[in-house]
Amino acid sequence: MVHHVQSLIEHYGYFGIILILVGGIVGLPLPDEIFLTYVGYNVYRENLEHIPALISAAVGAAGGITLSYFVGRRFGLPLLQKYGPKVHITAQKIEFTKKLFEKIGPVLLLIGYFIPGVRHLTAYIAAINNYPYKKFAVYAYAGAIIWTFTFITLGKVLGNKWRFVGMYLSQYSLYAILVFIVLMLIVYYVFKKRNTIK
Repeated sequence: MVHHVQSLIEHYGYFGIILILVGGIVGLPLPDEIFLTYVGYNVYRENLEHIPALISAAVGAAGGITLSYFVGRRFGLPLLQKYGPKVHITAQKIEFTKKLFEKIGPVLLLIGYFIPGVRHLTAYIAAINNYPYKKFAVYAYAGAIIWTFTFITLGKVLGNKWRFVGMYLSQYSLYAILVFIVLMLIVYYVFKKRNTIK
């Protein structure tokens, strides 16, 4: 994978970063976090500039999630149900994300990038639920900036140890997802309780 990504970056530069992230967010089975960390490693090696790399990554992530949103608007749930399993988007993932979005939609758009499998679905589910584009854009684009900044900067800081990110992600991603879900449910119920009291 590293060889192919390096070749893409050498040939297409920052535009290659945009292309890979658009594909990854739309639903292609690409290891986005590892790719972003590798971009950060290239910044560390001075093959790429930090700010242009960050901007390219944010544009790619925002572009991918916007494309997903409008595809969801146009084709709806049937498209996901028909083609989702071919790119590892199962019916269980769709139903799980749908229920989670109903409870904590804005938070999910903001932080859902950090959850593999969920980030590919949040935009589709937002569109299917008729979530207003302006509100979608505020949370989704802010999330894109936070997510890309986190992993590119992590790769830059780790330098030659950037591969540890992939190792830890594969070992602990399930636990991170469970912790995230529990925290979001707690936040949701706390706010719901406060609103009920008022």
